[in-house]
Amino acid sequence: MMEKGALLSVLAAEVEQGKLVFPTSANTAMNIKRKLEDPDCSIDSVTRLIQAEPLLSTKVVAVANSAVFNHSGRRITDVRLAITLLGMRTVRNLATAIVVWQFSGSQSNSALVSQLWKHSAYVAALAQVIARRITHQDPDTAMFAGMIHEISWFYLLAREKYYPGLVDGTMANSWIDDEDSEDNSEIECEIKIGTAILNALSVPEPVKEGIICLWEGYLAFPPNTLGDTLLFADQLAPVKSPFTFLSSQTDDDIIGNIDVLADQETLSAILKDSENEVKSLTEALCG
Repeated sequence: MMEKGALLSVLAAEVEQGKLVFPTSANTAMNIKRKLEDPDCSIDSVTRLIQAEPLLSTKVVAVANSAVFNHSGRRITDVRLAITLLGMRTVRNLATAIVVWQFSGSQSNSALVSQLWKHSAYVAALAQVIARRITHQDPDTAMFAGMIHEISWFYLLAREKYYPGLVDGTMANSWIDDEDSEDNSEIECEIKIGTAILNALSVPEPVKEGIICLWEGYLAFPPNTLGDTLLFADQLAPVKSPFTFLSSQTDDDIIGNIDVLADQETLSAILKDSENEVKSLTEALCG
């Protein structure tokens, strides 16, 4: 089996050369994403496109029914109405998230995929709240960035069959507990892989910068950027990623500092007030 550093170097070189290999399901979702980005695509065309992709249509309707977007409480069952409520930007963001989540394809590590998916959903929901209540970033952009921040790991899961042992129990633990963690070359490879995929999906530059900030693990004070928003959300997510990038700050450090910087409101009060929104949106994204 290849050593982790060598394995990451090979994969980083592969993606930097444009050799991105996506499963069929992800390619289908990417085609839909491209069509949705056509400014001349009518609401009828958008509706038909989404209805043709069961996973995307399910997510669109579920998110439209979440407490974050559906303030009326009336149950939405129609895709067209869900699109109208969410708006095209959010629908396009959901389409991109589906592409990312389908990278892992039908590989056997379903437990890892499930955990990664749930973690991403929690980060997305928490980022939406934190952006609105603490860092004053655009909430929809923060939600989108949260949905796709684990993009490199979804892709690496998809590549496991070509690189046996990439994400088995021993290797998965080694991403976190690494005696050679002072060597930043592995982190740099991981960032190269993720950045190349973000570029391939035409993810907007501000979103890409925010996600890279999360990967690098540096939280600025006072927190006022998309990267800070994602770092907060990542630390607060009750379901952790099975993989992680190094961070010089502990959960307690970050959470304690949020309380100091949350203007009159403590973090616990903000999260308590937003508990239903976070739960509802997480369930919509996971369901």
